[in-house]
Amino acid sequence: MKKSETTVLDIAEYLDSEEIVAEYLNMVSESDDPALFLRAIGHIARSKGMSQIAEKTRLGRESLYKALDEKAHPRFETIFKVLNAMGIQMTLVPKEKFRKRSKQKELCVAEKRARYKV
Repeated sequence: MKKSETTVLDIAEYLDSEEIVAEYLNMVSESDDPALFLRAIGHIARSKGMSQIAEKTRLGRESLYKALDEKAHPRFETIFKVLNAMGIQMTLVPKEKFRKRSKQKELCVAEKRARYKV
């Protein structure tokens, strides 16, 4: 009898457009979990190339991995540098407006990919 093999999902492989990255961060930010948000930033950094992000932020690659670990408590300055290096701008809105927007029909990743493909 064969053992069934499973593969680990690497979300970084699916973050291939700016729109999907933005939607991913918006969805994660709804959780109010800073560790989850930090992990999402790490996924995005890996999808864009950790070496490139490290170079743009002038942080060592290993330091960047440590800063984006979910158990880390990086300074806001570090997170701000990483977001800027990845070309991400944060826009803050009152929670009430954000919740109304998030109740709209959510698309699965495949639908989003199809929508944003050129």
